[in-house]
Amino acid sequence: MRALPVFLLFVCSSAVLGQATQTNPDDAVARPVTKYDNAAPPLNPALPTIFIVGDSTAQNKADLGWGDHFAHYFDTSRVNVANRARAGRSSRTFIHEGAWDAVLSQLKKGDFVLIQMGHNDGGQLDGEKPRGTLKGIGEEQKEVALLDGSKEVVHTYGWYLRKYIADTRARGATPILLSLTVRNIWTDGRIERDMGYDGFIGQTAEAEHVAFVDMATVEADKLEAMGAEKTKLLFPIDHTHTSSEGAELNAGAVVEALRRANSPLTTYLR
Repeated sequence: MRALPVFLLFVCSSAVLGQATQTNPDDAVARPVTKYDNAAPPLNPALPTIFIVGDSTAQNKADLGWGDHFAHYFDTSRVNVANRARAGRSSRTFIHEGAWDAVLSQLKKGDFVLIQMGHNDGGQLDGEKPRGTLKGIGEEQKEVALLDGSKEVVHTYGWYLRKYIADTRARGATPILLSLTVRNIWTDGRIERDMGYDGFIGQTAEAEHVAFVDMATVEADKLEAMGAEKTKLLFPIDHTHTSSEGAELNAGAVVEALRRANSPLTTYLR
């Protein structure tokens, strides 16, 4: 059987927004469609599970995503923590490629889903790396032609968030929306706190009566307290992806944001 071609373009999501960028080794191409087989360690079916759904800022090789540092904050004799984030994915391609279906196949009543998508949603709608979504939270849509000749209807960022929410609730689980991790971009002594998606997340959370956990503010406050020079050491690859130490800081920021939001997840903390 002839192998399908794979196109690789190592560009971090911020290039779409006109920011300078460096190569990201984990920024995988959004096609072809991948089958996810839940090869991770089995979950204890007797316990509730916290699923993490996101991109490389939550899951990157060598423990460079915050989701890989999240479990040690919790009493894992009482709750499973399952990091299902995938590097290079957007809210659209995480669904299109089957990663979301793999989560849903394990999701059960009483579970929780932390949803943090957006860093890659500003990408191309079609072309070599079709992973972008339409700006906004409305019902607009656009049909695009992909390189393999197939067509796909692309929706708004908010539409995809609502799908995650609806699918999670349909299984009796609780969806939680997270703000995006902060990028190492500074202006006049302040670090960037929003790359253009947190407003959409907040609006969707309010409309759907879902918790919005603002970890970005916690993270940004910590980084500003450290200063630009020390913060730079936590971003050795580019301005989006952290070192393992930075990932640990982000995991702690998520936990602190959950506390501030009075999330039921805090009952499972160590």
